[in-house]
Amino acid sequence: VIENEMNAVTDNPLIFVDEEKAISAGNFHGEPLAMAFDYFGIACAEIANISERRIERLVNPHLNKPLPPFLAKWSGLHSGYMIMQYTAAALVSENKVLAHPASVDSIPSSGNQEDHVSMGSISVRKAKTILENTRKVIAIELLTACQAIDFREQKKLSPITQKIYEKIRERVPFIEQDEIMYPYIELVDMLIKDEVFDPWLEI
Repeated sequence: VIENEMNAVTDNPLIFVDEEKAISAGNFHGEPLAMAFDYFGIACAEIANISERRIERLVNPHLNKPLPPFLAKWSGLHSGYMIMQYTAAALVSENKVLAHPASVDSIPSSGNQEDHVSMGSISVRKAKTILENTRKVIAIELLTACQAIDFREQKKLSPITQKIYEKIRERVPFIEQDEIMYPYIELVDMLIKDEVFDPWLEI
């Protein structure tokens, strides 16, 4: 879609020098891009939604047996990963609001000459925010999974999972007591953004 739009003629009027013609066409509607980025945002929002549910199952004491409540070494004294799940849930909820398609809206402008507009710029900006939120949710899931792995007596992992675990543990330690977690989320978010894990995930 982007390639088609980049190679499209969207001027008004269209000037054909060789034929000495000028055609008023108004071919500058960006709806294809707007809809593509709206769909992209919806898909990313769903990925984050599913990821957060896995986080919940890892920390919820009613669902994560035999792991400790909220993956806290001293549960009751420390919160463990409870607040991390709060953060993931907040990002997912924000994504759900942002996933409403901008392309279904339109406000006439330019004296009603431009009577239907694509809202493409809003679609792109929303999609960017949703993508950033989704990366952070996945970063939280990876951190939560690493914490859960460290509580397991049997730590045998698949080769790919082992590589991801080791890469994260190079930067983020096992959490023994409550501390500020935001820097750890940012560290893993950057690993995802920089595509550090991608070579191991290729099928």
